[in-house]
Amino acid sequence: MALLERRDGGAAVIDDRFTRVDDEASLPDGPVIVSVSRFQAERDALLSRDGELGVWLESDESPTEIAEDLGHLAVVACNFPAFNDGRGFSYARLLRERYGYEGELRAIGEVMLEQAPFMVRSGFSTFEIQDLSDIAEFKAVVEEVRTVYQPTGDGRATAIQRRLGR
Repeated sequence: MALLERRDGGAAVIDDRFTRVDDEASLPDGPVIVSVSRFQAERDALLSRDGELGVWLESDESPTEIAEDLGHLAVVACNFPAFNDGRGFSYARLLRERYGYEGELRAIGEVMLEQAPFMVRSGFSTFEIQDLSDIAEFKAVVEEVRTVYQPTGDGRATAIQRRLGR
């Protein structure tokens, strides 16, 4: 598994400094990503420990469950359990646009390159991918969508805004 970070002009493979920890496992030293249920059960202990903290959202867990604690989270990972489950797109927009989350927003699970432009527009900054050979294709796919029709928090002008000179 590789971690890609979106950058101007493409993407770069980065080291994943976080360890994803199952609910039953003991916490290692350093940065960790835990489930929402573990975060809620051990909130105070997790927030007081040394090391950065992240939470992963399953597709049936709403960002509202962690909204009040976003300022303490270095990463929020949204799981895409299947290619046709698009709730992660909505969660990314909510996190960025409604809750003002500025940290790392990571797409995990069934991350498909065909969906990358829409993941970027939704607010994702990092992506877990299966195959490192996909890096060049990632850049090409993300830059493929040049005209957008729906407004998002990414600041790109929509087709109607461009047409009206805004």
